[in-house]
Amino acid sequence: MEQKKGNQLNIELSAEVAEGIYSNLAIISHSTSEFVLDFVRIMPGTPKAHVKSRIILTPEHAKRLLFALQDNIVKYEQQFGKISTPDSGSNMIPPVPMSFGGGEA
Repeated sequence: MEQKKGNQLNIELSAEVAEGIYSNLAIISHSTSEFVLDFVRIMPGTPKAHVKSRIILTPEHAKRLLFALQDNIVKYEQQFGKISTPDSGSNMIPPVPMSFGGGEA
C-alpha cells in the first residue's frame, strides 16, 4: 500500500514480496504503448520454463528503468569490479542458454 504525505511516499513491502522471485532469463517485448518484461526461471533437466513474474511499464517508465539499471551497474562495478558476460567485448546480448543442463551457463 502506498500513501503520499506531502513530498514523501511511503512504500510498504509485504513479507511475501520481500522474499523475491529468482529469475535467470528476462524476455522483453513492446507495443506502441507499453513494455512487457517477463521474468522466467529455467531449471536444468526441465523441458519447459515458467514465467514467474510479468511487469508492464509505459515507455517512459521503461526508459527510467534502463537509466536506473545503468546507474546501479556502474556503482556495482566501482565497488565489486567489472561484471563479466560471455561476450564482454561487444554490446551483443548473450545468447539464451537453451541447453541449460549441457554445460552452458
